Amino acid sequence: MGRGNSIALVLLVLAVAGLPFVTTGSYTLTVGIFSGINALVAIGLCVLMGSAGQVSLGQAGFYGIGAYVSSVLSIKFGLPVALSMIAAMAVASAAAALLAVPALRLKGHYLAVATLGFGEIINVILNEWGPGGPSGFGDIPHLSLFGYTLSSTTSNFYFIWLCVAAGLVFSLNILNSMTGRSLRAIHGSETASIAMGLDIVALKIKVFVLSAIYASLAGALYAHYVTFISPSSFNLFYSVLALMMVVLGGITNVWGGVVGAVIITILPELLRKFEEFDVLVYGLILTLSLLFLRKGLVPLLIEKAARLKGGTDARA
Repeated sequence: MGRGNSIALVLLVLAVAGLPFVTTGSYTLTVGIFSGINALVAIGLCVLMGSAGQVSLGQAGFYGIGAYVSSVLSIKFGLPVALSMIAAMAVASAAAALLAVPALRLKGHYLAVATLGFGEIINVILNEWGPGGPSGFGDIPHLSLFGYTLSSTTSNFYFIWLCVAAGLVFSLNILNSMTGRSLRAIHGSETASIAMGLDIVALKIKVFVLSAIYASLAGALYAHYVTFISPSSFNLFYSVLALMMVVLGGITNVWGGVVGAVIITILPELLRKFEEFDVLVYGLILTLSLLFLRKGLVPLLIEKAARLKGGTDARA
């Protein structure tokens, strides 16, 4: 996984473990929970777009599938929450595979439009045929593992960030493996990859399914934490928001997805003091970030650190 990633992971674990002890209320932890949920979606999107070069504007669809399937199975069929979440990820994987077979033959903005259409279709289905229709439904059971119900904010915070840490380790190991190198080769040149004997169709389908699994897991966690969901949480706006997370943090690095998700989640909370101008300030900050941080925050920081290290070595 690499020394730098290992150090970053240890720092993340220490920060997550220590936050409940330094905060004075559940509000900060609640924001932290939503940051973790968004981080899972962003990690999957970073692997898909940053490494494989496949554009997706339909992550909200997989996010919604995870939330609705897990909720319905646990409420109407009495399935344990852990099993309903696994089933939700399986359904999202099947949907992603079905979409990927025709859609991944497209490139660029054509692929973006195809995935956008998928997300909108899922949103229409949830509105028209989902439980509660546009109003949504509640009484969704809390997360429970081995007979222990995660009903407190602190327990949900720890569990969700444990999922984020596991997702990070898994994605980093994939990207540092032969599969990761193959994905980067496809991003660089599909023609050269085919000439080297890579099955680019199979690889693109696999990475697309993986990103859907991350998004559906995030959706299931969201549903069982808030215990109420409606189609409005899984619309095009969320897909664009997820894209903003990875672009701001750095689309070529999965840590950028985590950092971008945390920033995008926290920023609206910090801007509430501006009252009716908060949306304008929020848009201005994002616009300036995209203009002056084109590579993303994390790659920029890595470059700065490398230059400082190089300067120190030269002076030594």
